[in-house]
Amino acid sequence: MDGGVSSGDEAWVEARIAGAPVTLAERVRAFLVEAPDADPVDRFATAGRSALAAAESRGADRGAALDLLAADALITLALLAVAERSPGRLAEEAARLRTEVAASG
Repeated sequence: MDGGVSSGDEAWVEARIAGAPVTLAERVRAFLVEAPDADPVDRFATAGRSALAAAESRGADRGAALDLLAADALITLALLAVAERSPGRLAEEAARLRTEVAASG
């Protein structure tokens, strides 16, 4: 993975997607590479919103399911990063992400 993801963030992501189906892990990586450089939480959330938009644009296409799973994984990674780094901010960040995702859809 490249595209501005630091080696520490890359290792963190890889450790958490280990064991995921290969196609899902590849899709998560692809959305992360496309996300702009930012704080890891914001980067994961931005990538998640992009994956959700991709799923919505596909309609009933079978590939939409993979994009939807990637969106779920990326938002989960964003929240996990908050929980591990600043657990006291988890509720606040979850509310912020929920609001941003709802606004983007």
